[in-house]
Amino acid sequence: RNRAISTLLQQHGCNIVIADDGLQHYRMGRTLEICVVDGQRQWGNGWCLPAGPLRERVTRLQSCDFVVVNGTTMQMHGETLVALTGNTTQPLSTLAGQQVHAVTGIGNPQRFKLMLETAGLLVTLHPYPDHHAFTGEELQFDDDLPVLMTEKDAVKCREYAIPNAWYLPVEAVLADGFAQAVLSRLQGVPHG
Repeated sequence: RNRAISTLLQQHGCNIVIADDGLQHYRMGRTLEICVVDGQRQWGNGWCLPAGPLRERVTRLQSCDFVVVNGTTMQMHGETLVALTGNTTQPLSTLAGQQVHAVTGIGNPQRFKLMLETAGLLVTLHPYPDHHAFTGEELQFDDDLPVLMTEKDAVKCREYAIPNAWYLPVEAVLADGFAQAVLSRLQGVPHG
């Protein structure tokens, strides 16, 4: 990571680097720390890995500049399905009232299921462990129902080109004023 960041800063004129899962990478320099908390699971059983879901004790949040809670101060929204083949799109709303398969290899499959159900879909969830390496067989069912997945999972499944398989790109919508608060904190910080 440090080499990649150095390359970005030195060779590409980059002055801001956002590192996913970088909070525990203490050798990586930082100007600002933003921690994203799962609003549904929060601290789980309160234990750190491997006994629980936390990477560090909850007290670590006291040193973060911002704490964003997914589901409250941040909402995930997706409106347009993209065919796994990448050639076609359709509004998610076109599947409202229909039965679908949702195949996930993410940390919180229930959140994806809830997003689809909120859009009116009738979801049969097929959860796999986070970062699961899918096989083509795991994406095929004994019916012609649409198979939906996250964009993160689609990257690993494109090679299978399953008919009627779609992924849902999502965007994080942050609370009003959050972006301005981050920019204000960054003003006056030396670059590089």
